[in-house]
Amino acid sequence: MPARNTLNSEVRYSKLARDDDGYIDLQFKKSPPKVPYKAIALATVLFLIGSVLIIVGSLLLAGYFEVNDHHDRSIPVLIIGILVFLPGFYHLRIACYAFKGYRGYSYDDIPDFDD
Repeated sequence: MPARNTLNSEVRYSKLARDDDGYIDLQFKKSPPKVPYKAIALATVLFLIGSVLIIVGSLLLAGYFEVNDHHDRSIPVLIIGILVFLPGFYHLRIACYAFKGYRGYSYDDIPDFDD
């Protein structure tokens, strides 16, 4: 059986002190947050599409647009707009609060597509 090369050039090692009790400062160092750009872009697209559909659905329902034969199509446009708007707004709100550094909000709360 051939021997496997277990060395990895990406792994960083540091020497332990002699008076060490098993802990080093590096294990408690917090890594910088990974920003899920694709998920934020998708949330932005969902937010914009939902906003447009809600506005169009509201205008159709209010009678601002002249629709002679199909008055029953305004409610589904409004419902689909709300269903598309809500997840986009939710994830954009989390992204904005995480960007501003509010406590309890982080980019880890937004699902990422890179997994």
